[in-house]
Amino acid sequence: MSDDQLVTDLVTQAGNGDSKAWDALVERYAPLIWSICRRHRLADADARDVGQNVWLRLVDQLGTLRDPAALPGWLATTTRRECSRMLCAATRGPLATGYVPDPETLADEQAVTPEDELLRAERHAALREALQDLPPQGQRLIALLVADPPVPYAQISARLGIPAGSIGPTRRRCLDKLRQHPAITALILQKAKPRDDMSQASLQWQDH
Repeated sequence: MSDDQLVTDLVTQAGNGDSKAWDALVERYAPLIWSICRRHRLADADARDVGQNVWLRLVDQLGTLRDPAALPGWLATTTRRECSRMLCAATRGPLATGYVPDPETLADEQAVTPEDELLRAERHAALREALQDLPPQGQRLIALLVADPPVPYAQISARLGIPAGSIGPTRRRCLDKLRQHPAITALILQKAKPRDDMSQASLQWQDH
């Protein structure tokens, strides 16, 4: 069964009151919604509100979607609109932060296809799952190595209590474990196209 047909079937079944089909849609596309919220720099609470609003809108629209297979695009567009509404409300409210989205940034975000957004979200979810299976010391090391701004090796050594000379070898062992994690390998196999360089795109961090 093609992906478009699967989405169409799930939408049709959910529109007919099938709770399992609805749950499958939520599980499938919640990462897409969350990824767009993060790209708009929403706080977690605001991102949850946006997600809830998007799903409520979908409930109202399930029976009237012209092309059920185009659901990812509908969700992406609706999420972006909800994010923009949330940000505009924040700039007008009593607790306004003064943050106004950069038009160029929003233009770049809108140029990203829903498929790209979903793939990015899947990659992040797989990476988070793989990171959680590293030993705590390895998790802390990776977090420090990808920190922005970069943390010098001397500070990493002091924080973790390990010799600076062992950071590089430990980093390589951690990355090897991440690349071999089932969540990462499954995603690589699933997306075995020019994008199958997951290990380089998501896991390739250079030594300082």
